[in-house]
Amino acid sequence: MNIFRNMRLKPSILTSFVVLTVPVFFTIITVTYLSNDRIARTHAQQLVERFRNEAIDNIQDDFNPIKSLARSAAAIGDEFPDFYASSRCFKYFQTVLVHSPKIVSVYVGLEDGSFRQTRRIDADVKVQGKLPPKGSQYAYRWILPRAGEQTLDHFLYLDADLKELGASEEPTAYDPRSRLWYRSAAEARTEMISDPDVFATLGLIGFTVAAPFYSAGKLQGVAAIDMTLAGLGEYLAERKISTGTVSYMLDHQGRVIAASDLSKTYANVQGKLELLHITALENDLPAFAYSARPRASEGLYTFANDGKEYVASLATMPAEFGKKWQLFIITPLADFTSAFQANNIRLAIFGLMAMALQVVVIFFMTGVVSSPLERLAFKVGKIQELGTEQLPSVNSAIREISVLSKAIDTLDAAVKSFSAFVPIGLVTQLLQSEQKLELGGHSRFLTIFFSDLEGFSTMSEEVPSQELLLRVSAYLELVTKTVNQEHGTIDKFIGDGVMAFWGAPALLDDHAWRSCVAAMRIQRGMDALNERWHAEELKPLKVRIGIHCDAVLVGNIGSKERMSYTVMGDGVNVAARLEGTNKEFNTRILVSHSVFKEAGERLCVRPIDDVTVKGRRSKVPIYELMGVYGADDPGLEPTPETQRLAKLTRLAYEALVKEDYALAARRYREILAEFPDDPVASTLIKRLVAA
Repeated sequence: MNIFRNMRLKPSILTSFVVLTVPVFFTIITVTYLSNDRIARTHAQQLVERFRNEAIDNIQDDFNPIKSLARSAAAIGDEFPDFYASSRCFKYFQTVLVHSPKIVSVYVGLEDGSFRQTRRIDADVKVQGKLPPKGSQYAYRWILPRAGEQTLDHFLYLDADLKELGASEEPTAYDPRSRLWYRSAAEARTEMISDPDVFATLGLIGFTVAAPFYSAGKLQGVAAIDMTLAGLGEYLAERKISTGTVSYMLDHQGRVIAASDLSKTYANVQGKLELLHITALENDLPAFAYSARPRASEGLYTFANDGKEYVASLATMPAEFGKKWQLFIITPLADFTSAFQANNIRLAIFGLMAMALQVVVIFFMTGVVSSPLERLAFKVGKIQELGTEQLPSVNSAIREISVLSKAIDTLDAAVKSFSAFVPIGLVTQLLQSEQKLELGGHSRFLTIFFSDLEGFSTMSEEVPSQELLLRVSAYLELVTKTVNQEHGTIDKFIGDGVMAFWGAPALLDDHAWRSCVAAMRIQRGMDALNERWHAEELKPLKVRIGIHCDAVLVGNIGSKERMSYTVMGDGVNVAARLEGTNKEFNTRILVSHSVFKEAGERLCVRPIDDVTVKGRRSKVPIYELMGVYGADDPGLEPTPETQRLAKLTRLAYEALVKEDYALAARRYREILAEFPDDPVASTLIKRLVAA
């Protein structure tokens, strides 16, 4: 593509570095980010799974001893049916009660309707309508129904050392056999765990572990233990896997048993305390996470909420636990990815800073290489343009560039020397086309130009050679610059004469007009030189110019050892003849009829005569060039007097062509009357008179 062909070295190196480095850098950042994100996700999932397994194991470890105690209490009833029929059981219940602070009460209900219980007491909670005695921590409670008597509910309050502090009683209709825990255990005929509920007297969520006992296959009663789940929420809070993690223990209906944020998970509904469903909590996140859970299976899943991504786990307790409770864990991925993201940001910032530093270093380093190379490229460009100014040598500490600089200096000197002997147009064409210089030529319609100094032989005898050399050199320099300015080609210098042509090697549509412009510029330039020489009291130099258009052979003529880019043909002779004819009419610029045909509408000329050229049978009409139109120099335009002289000369020439010599003579005399110094009219009148 052309866009890459013209790029400069320094920007191209910087661009290449950026193009190669930036994608690699961002690829590394992307791969690092994705890798860290994958590691963070895996780590989060592993932590959630580990926490889930540990929590389930710990909950079972807490519950299994309670279940064992319930089974032990039932076993005592199996072996000693009358043990629970007396107050002996209270102290046994006390030993079970102190086994764990989570146990609220231990009790037994018998088939005869009696009920015995050892329970914890909250001194700030009323019992039977009044506060218990100060210092009360435990209480023995019993209900012994008797036929025909009112059933009483007895409380005996004890301190931490089981010393009696007081007692209370009140009538009751309480019958353990009608209670759910009793009926459920009796129906199950084995230990059972009740659904979680709110212990109204304590304001705590708990459940009951109950086990029936038998005698001779007959149900004797049910031993039960009430256990609070208050510690479960604290357990979940203490073992959070991250700062943003929340976890909940749910029952089989999705009601919240315990929460790691220790929030209130029950509410008063129509005078009854009931557990809240997970979707009814004040925090909307659990509800959203619960609704996003997969219905077909349990386990880990991810979801997004408010632009944040979370990992969640919903796992049911093992079947041997006895209840389909579920551990619900929600953790934000940001808790695990934030450190990686911060590291990625630091890596990106550090990478960008390092890249910027590299760009600066490469910018200066490439400057060391590119700056001399760019100056050398500029110098080569000037060599191709054949510029005349002398550019300084390029110095570089890099050896290869230094060698290249010396080679280009040598090339510059060689091209300048070459172009001094070979037409500049040809040199330019060779440099641009990269063609080899070979012998050969071709025919082309060109404009040939000859110039010569009038009276040079006589002057060379009168003027000192050094002075003559300087003045001729000034003239030749003027001709050379003017020809080059008008895109002509200097063929050769012939003593004081110059041969040039237009239309080769580069094609020119207006080659005839350009040669005429060059001729007019040369004459104006010579006028300026003569004024300077006149001021120096030196004789003036007069230049005669002949111009002709014709088809000639142009190309490299000579041998392989030495050749010349020149033109050959009859047209060259005609141009040379025209230059010499100026001497006969005392004119300065003569052009042929072919020149007039090519550019006549842009030239101011007057017809002179028809001349004979050696080798040609027919005569050649010739014209004096008096001005040009359309040049960038107004001084080359003909003046009104010049235009009138040209018009009068055309009228006289028409009479001459018609061989009306009398009319022609009269008209030439009219020209002399108006322009007494006109050499053409004077010469032609003399010829007419002599004829």
